[in-house]
Amino acid sequence: MQIYESGEMYLETILLLSRKMQYVRSLDVAIDLGFSKPSVSRAVGKLQKAELINVDSKGYITLTEEGTKIAERMYERHTVLTDFLVKLGVEAETASKDACKIEHHISAQSFEAIKKFSEKM
Repeated sequence: MQIYESGEMYLETILLLSRKMQYVRSLDVAIDLGFSKPSVSRAVGKLQKAELINVDSKGYITLTEEGTKIAERMYERHTVLTDFLVKLGVEAETASKDACKIEHHISAQSFEAIKKFSEKM
């Protein structure tokens, strides 16, 4: 299944919010990302249709097993790339923003090479 950058971003956000909050709702995602509630509602519908999230009758969002795998992969990429850039001397906030852009486009092979190199640094 093809999942696009925005979907990956939503899944990662849901994962991180679920680690901080007992329940995650569309409104929480909208606030965290700074997006409009209608935009988030559309994305939530697409993710639900793709069976990457579940939404219960109260509007609480949970990741499916596949959604969790994708979210965790994106979060790992984000943290590893951020740490790598910081080790290179990039300011932490800039490194995090840049990692967010890179994490969605880097190949698995390149990411693994950066991860291994970063572990040696």
